[in-house]
Order: sequence, then C-alpha cells, then structure tokens
Amino acid sequence: MIRPRLLIITPDFPPALGGIQVMAHRLATGISGFETRTLALGAPGAAAFDRDSELVVRRVGAARAPHAARVALLNLAALGEALAFRPDATLNLHMVSSPAAVLIRRALGAPSVMYFHAKEIPARARLAAFAADGADAVIAVSAYCAALVAATGARPARLELISPGVDIPADATPEPSERPTIVTIARLEDRYKGHDVMLRALALVLERVPDAQWVVVGDGALRAELERQAHSEGVAAAVRFLGRVPDAERDRWLRRADVFAMPSRLPDDGQAGDGFGIVFLEAAAYGKPVVAGNVGGARDSVSDGESGLLVDPRDPGAVAAAIVTLLRDRELAQRLGAAGAVRARGFAWPVIAGRVERLLLELVKQAHLPGARGGARRGSHARSPRASV
Repeated sequence: MIRPRLLIITPDFPPALGGIQVMAHRLATGISGFETRTLALGAPGAAAFDRDSELVVRRVGAARAPHAARVALLNLAALGEALAFRPDATLNLHMVSSPAAVLIRRALGAPSVMYFHAKEIPARARLAAFAADGADAVIAVSAYCAALVAATGARPARLELISPGVDIPADATPEPSERPTIVTIARLEDRYKGHDVMLRALALVLERVPDAQWVVVGDGALRAELERQAHSEGVAAAVRFLGRVPDAERDRWLRRADVFAMPSRLPDDGQAGDGFGIVFLEAAAYGKPVVAGNVGGARDSVSDGESGLLVDPRDPGAVAAAIVTLLRDRELAQRLGAAGAVRARGFAWPVIAGRVERLLLELVKQAHLPGARGGARRGSHARSPRASV
C-alpha cells in the first residue's frame, strides 16, 4: 500500500533540548500512516543522532549561525525539499516556517497543519496571524494557546486542541526519600516559572514541615540569583540546586518526590506563559500529586482536585498551603497521584501522535475531493475548537 507523504518542518529537533524538540521527535516517530521526512535545523551532535535514528531527517543551517539567518534558510530549504519530495501534506511545528508552508500549499496543493505553543504568539503577533490564516488546520496545545491565537485577529479554517504527549515510564515504582521532598523541573531562564515564589513559599512550608527539602532540577541564567534569594529567605539548607542532570537522574527524583510543584504565572510584560506544562504530566505519570498555578496552560495539564491542586501562583501562602496539605495528608496525596497516573495515560505519545495523524489524513482526503483546488477547501470544514484530550 502506497502511503501519502508528509514533510515535517521544524526549527526544533533533537539532539537539541526542549519540549518542542521532544514533540517533533515523537510525532516523527509516531505517525506511521505516512512516508515521513523531517526538515530541521542543525544542532551540535545532530549527525550522530540522525545516523542512529530510523528517521529520514534533512538538516540545514550551521548551529552557530545567527537565528534569523537559520530560520530564513529553513524556509528556503523547505521549498526545495517539497519540490523534490512532493509531500501530500506538511506539518509545521513552529510558525517561523509558515512562509514556506504557504508557498508549498500554493505550489503543490499540499494542505498544511500549523502548530502553536503559546510563548511565540504575542512576541510576533502579525506572523502568528499570517501563519494561522495560511494553514488548513491549526493545532493549539491548550485552550490558553487557542485564545492567544484568536487574540491576533486570525480566523483559521480549522482549529484543533491537541495537547503535547508524555512518555509513560515502564516502571513508576516510588523510591524512598530521607526527607519530605518537593521537586521542580524547569530551566532557570524564565521568571514566570515561579522559582522565586517557591523560595518564599518554602519558608512557610518549613514552619509546618521542618525537615522538608526542595530539589530543583534545571539550570540557567537565574540560578545565581535564586541561590542568593535562598540565603536571604533563610531556606538555603533545605534547597538543592542540581543543575542540568541526565534523564535517568531526573526520573529518579520524580520517583523520590512526595510533591511536584511549579507555580508558573503569566509574565508581567504581556508575553505568554506556559502553553501547556508537559512537566506536570511527566510528574503525574510517576504518580506524583502536582501543585501548579491556576493560569495558562496548566489548567489543561492539571485537573484541579483530581490530579493536583491549582493555586494562585503569585501567592506564596497559597502555594505553601497546598504543598503542606499534600505533604501531611498522605491519603489525599496518594489519591491525587494515582488519578494523575491514570489521566497521564490518556496523553501518552502514541495517543497524541494518532490524533495528529488522523487530522492529517483527513485533510489529505479532503484535498483530493472533486472541486478541492490548491489543497483542502478553505472554509468548508471550519469549526469551533475541539479538545482532543
């Protein structure tokens, strides 16, 4: 059976680190109904990664080149790749590839699907609107993300809510920890992640649970500032900044954790916060109750009162109260953790990749209907956003 061809275009792909990189890889490996080719930017270690992979990956752009030049080259290369590969559809993992996606659609009639993640939308609202209006379908990773797309004035032909996925651990058996342990996993780059609030909350937690510890996995430019704050708050002895660690060590800390907490908030500068918060699902997959902010994408990734507790992320008292509740009420913590683990299975990457694949196949089928010109017929399948999880 001849499979239709899919061209995935992404500036983010392993071995580079990040959530979009993981998404791109899991979709490329999980979409089996297409003959898939991925076009991605170069990255240190990419040659070895691609050589060991079963995927067909084309790389463009030197890793050290200016970002704008790399993005321009990605769009140019995408046009050439499409003319050679003749895809039946394109899947664009970031709006920066939208110029190429629109031109490919016009030249080949190949319907395009555009992903939005949140943070990039207000930063470049005009490009976001262009990308959304030029696609046959838009995938928003959360209701929050979909609202950001709408705020640009875009009116996409079709808008689907499909969350990111999660890797379900083969063994999520808890490991004992010598102290009540709170874990946060995030790069120390964005203030909105809430590490500063966590430090103020920790001082309150220690009043009720004196032997608690906060383990911080991740590194970045804010680390020195946060370490100084830990000393000024008087909680340095209860904080472990681990920096960047191997995946296996990160997973061991998820096994040891009693609570996973990350009170992400909306930034003060009008930019976007977490589009979804996949790390909350990763913690849930290990059966850990979660404390998260009641804003942004966390409202999609955490079910309040079912898999975790959503609180005001700017209020250290509210954050501390939720953490203390889960550290002291073991029955509640275990119930939320168990429900979260069940819920996480509905977000497993094979499930998510299957939903994206069905959307792509539907668009390809529509593009070949009598009367469909230049790709899927715009407007004939417009609908309200539909949650896929």
